[in-house]
Amino acid sequence: MTLDEAISSLRRGEFVLLYDSGKRENEVDMVVAAQFVTPEHISRMRQNAGGLICMAIDDSFAKSLSLKYMHSILSQSVDIDSDSKKMIMGTAPYGDHPTFSITINHRKTYTGITDKDRAMTIKEMAQLYGSDDAKNQFTTSFVTPGHVPLLLASNGLLTKRQGHTEMSVYLTQLANLTPVTAICEMMDGQTYSAFTPEKAQKFAKENAIPFIDGKELLEYAKVH
Repeated sequence: MTLDEAISSLRRGEFVLLYDSGKRENEVDMVVAAQFVTPEHISRMRQNAGGLICMAIDDSFAKSLSLKYMHSILSQSVDIDSDSKKMIMGTAPYGDHPTFSITINHRKTYTGITDKDRAMTIKEMAQLYGSDDAKNQFTTSFVTPGHVPLLLASNGLLTKRQGHTEMSVYLTQLANLTPVTAICEMMDGQTYSAFTPEKAQKFAKENAIPFIDGKELLEYAKVH
C-alpha cells in the first residue's frame, strides 16, 4: 500500500496501520482520524488491536488548551514526595520521552469506558480544534481523570520525535484533516506480546487496510 492510499483511507474515516521502527517500540498501531470516530471504530480497536486507545493531538492544539506532559506535571507537583518522584519516567527504554498528558472523559459520558462513551470523548475533543474558545470549551465540557489518555505530539513532529504520536498527527496533516488521531497498539493474543510487522501486514491485507512503515513516512518528510 502506498502513502496516497493511506491518506485516502484516513479521509474516508477508515483505518491505517502504522509501524514505527525496530529501533523504537517495534509496534504497529491502528490509526483513525479523530474527527470521524464512531463507537464502531472504538470496538474494532478494542477487539482487533487490544492495546491502549489514546488520542494524539498536535502541539499547537495542546498549547491552546494549556496541556502539559504527565511527567512534567508530576515532577512539578508539591503533593508528591521526592522518593515517589523517582518513579517518574523521563525517558522510555527506546530513548524517547513519553507523550502522555492527562486522561479525560466528556462530561456527557457515564462511566467513560464504553465504546459509545470513548467515541463521544474523542470526537468532541477533535471538534474543539481551531475554536477561538477552545480552552473554555475544554474545561467546561471535559473532566479528568478519565478513560481517554491524551498524547501530545512534539513541536516540529518528526524532526523532534519519531513515535506513533507524531507520525499519526503528521498523516492527518498530509490528508488536510484535523491533526488529532485515535490510536491503539496491536497486541498478539497468541504470543502475549505486540503484533509483529509481518502479522500486521497480513491482517492489513486480509482487511484491506493500508499499512505504512515509519521509514517510508520519514523519507517522505525529509523530501517534503
